[in-house]
Amino acid sequence: MSVDLSTTYLGMNLANPVVVSACPMSAELDQLQRLEEAGVSAAVFPSLFEEQIEHEGDELSRVYDFHTDSFAESLTYFPDQKDFHTGPGEYLETIAAAKKAVRIPIIASLNGSSHGGWIRYAKMMQDAGADALELNIYFVAADPDMTGRGVESRYLELVSAVKESISIPLAVKIGPYFSAMANMGVQLSDAGADGLVLFNRFFQPDIDLETLEARPQLHLSTPSELMIPLRWIAILHGRIRASLAASGGIHDATGLVKILLAGADVGMIASVLYRKGVAEAGRILADLRHWLEDHEYESVEQLKGSMSLENSPDPTAFQRGNYMKTLTSYVGKDI
Repeated sequence: MSVDLSTTYLGMNLANPVVVSACPMSAELDQLQRLEEAGVSAAVFPSLFEEQIEHEGDELSRVYDFHTDSFAESLTYFPDQKDFHTGPGEYLETIAAAKKAVRIPIIASLNGSSHGGWIRYAKMMQDAGADALELNIYFVAADPDMTGRGVESRYLELVSAVKESISIPLAVKIGPYFSAMANMGVQLSDAGADGLVLFNRFFQPDIDLETLEARPQLHLSTPSELMIPLRWIAILHGRIRASLAASGGIHDATGLVKILLAGADVGMIASVLYRKGVAEAGRILADLRHWLEDHEYESVEQLKGSMSLENSPDPTAFQRGNYMKTLTSYVGKDI
């Protein structure tokens, strides 16, 4: 039996549901070509950060203002450009080069939190050849005077502004910490998001006990992280217009099948590629095909959403009933 692995994401027809999520690997042209050969259907570039764009503007301003107000010490500390992967100019050039190097769609990525002039770079990414844009919003509401409604408004205004600046599809990558995630998904879709990527992995600060400094910690994802996007994709499938992508926790075909059953259009991978190499993408695809054949599915489209909230034989499994059942049925090891 011939199985059709094709899927649709952000209005794009993809050969299969395996997409490389935003990571440095996807912007390395030799690695990108190897990923295409392994079978991935699209790749998200690593994010261009709002701070990088602001840095470029500040540096340009500093050149124009050179020696107008000189002091012994610098007036402002500018982050070293080497702290970032590339500057905005190099980022746009890499998109253009990637479009020549591979045939798969290239999804550019912007990481920011404010509504500002840097949004014009979304249009520049489109002009550089990006097939779509992923807006990666990372905002920590540390101000105790900011309300939940204020946080939501900030997200929605940002999505709306970016959407107005481009004509290519827009995906929005967010975290799972909204008090009413389902409603926020609807609002983001209404604000212009053509797709939602669930979820962003926010890297939490740690404390170095020797230097007494706060330092970020980067940990690759684990399969257990899949449970959160699995639940919310199952809840949102069929209830919003936007495409759905799962990010974080997909390490094999088993995880990929689960998120497709829940209703995702694609599954995004990165950590497994760093752990096992680029060829792992091909193995995941081969195992996906075998699973579909063994369970007599003709296509990925037939599979998608068949275990979502609206189609599940036990909808309570995605809601509170699952919590109660899990706690009351657990039997621990003898101590």
